[in-house]
Amino acid sequence: MDDQQNTLTYEIIKAAVAGEKWATERILKHYDSYMDELATVKARQPDGSVRTYVDEDLKQEIALKLLEEIPNFPLKKAERVAKEETDGI
Repeated sequence: MDDQQNTLTYEIIKAAVAGEKWATERILKHYDSYMDELATVKARQPDGSVRTYVDEDLKQEIALKLLEEIPNFPLKKAERVAKEETDGI
């Protein structure tokens, strides 16, 4: 059920492009685990072991890039696709 609640819809993306804070928060939540994966690094410790952790600074950089790109989302193309999907039902 959590996956269903965290699904990105055309309406959510459209609201995020329009600058709605709740929508951008939903997008960030949707991509949170993926950003964790991208920001996971391995560091060799002095004793020779390897420590794996999420680099929070790197994760913040990734999140900022995502937020910067939201206004550039191709809404017209997405609108056509969404319309085709609803017409095909």
